[in-house]
Amino acid sequence: MKIIHFSDPHAGGPAEDWLAYVDKRWVGVFNYRFRRQFRHDMSKLKKAVDYILDVKPDVAVCTGDLTSTGQPGEFEQVRPILQPLRDSSIPLLYLPGNHDCYVKRPKCVRAVNEMVEYLSRGDYRFAELPLVREYAGVEFLLLNCSRPSNLLCSWGFVDPRDSEYLDRVCSAPKRGPRVLLSHYPMFEEHPILRMRHRLFGQKRILELMKEGKIDLSLCGHVHRPYLKVDERGRGESCAGSVTRNGSMVEVDCDPAGGPFRFRTIAL
Repeated sequence: MKIIHFSDPHAGGPAEDWLAYVDKRWVGVFNYRFRRQFRHDMSKLKKAVDYILDVKPDVAVCTGDLTSTGQPGEFEQVRPILQPLRDSSIPLLYLPGNHDCYVKRPKCVRAVNEMVEYLSRGDYRFAELPLVREYAGVEFLLLNCSRPSNLLCSWGFVDPRDSEYLDRVCSAPKRGPRVLLSHYPMFEEHPILRMRHRLFGQKRILELMKEGKIDLSLCGHVHRPYLKVDERGRGESCAGSVTRNGSMVEVDCDPAGGPFRFRTIAL
């Protein structure tokens, strides 16, 4: 069973209405204007889509941050790039990132909701997360940790009700490997240094991983890819940013319970 995982394209642009200058969007617009646009190459997202269509994995996973500030125009930038993948027969699982859920403005909330439904081909809606999907004998646990936070932070939060949901799912006997999908990493080696960017409330999920009830976490958020796994590939894989590092990850998984194998794809 083959999974291809990519994340964090970060399409960006100018403020799309005057309210952007009185909410958090001005931070993201400023960041994009003076830094991010020089570091992220959207042509690499197209290369990623072309590669996925050529390889035809069993599942493609995108763990969020399609945008820089969650504005409708930014989602519209990535829509035509992702459309060939969306229109293919390859299952596509998309989880929004914190930049996709940047503010509570109605048009921005509507834009991310529409993108979730569009990329999932109407299979699920943002409000329906968390949920489980199974492909080729592998269970995928889709968890949203992305919500608007304060002006200078990119925090993520595991809602206690979502943690309870995962607990119930994982209390059932495993029929095959379980893979958790989330924008945020579950492991944090530097919680103080990364206080502005970290995830809160994941303690129970880490316990489920330690107990072997969740085998693998696939995440984004951190733009440099990394792999934190044991000798059987159990642990966490971060795809990094597809447009900044030109990277995504190919995961080979044995539904019978064999080891996970990983390969970083350089675009």
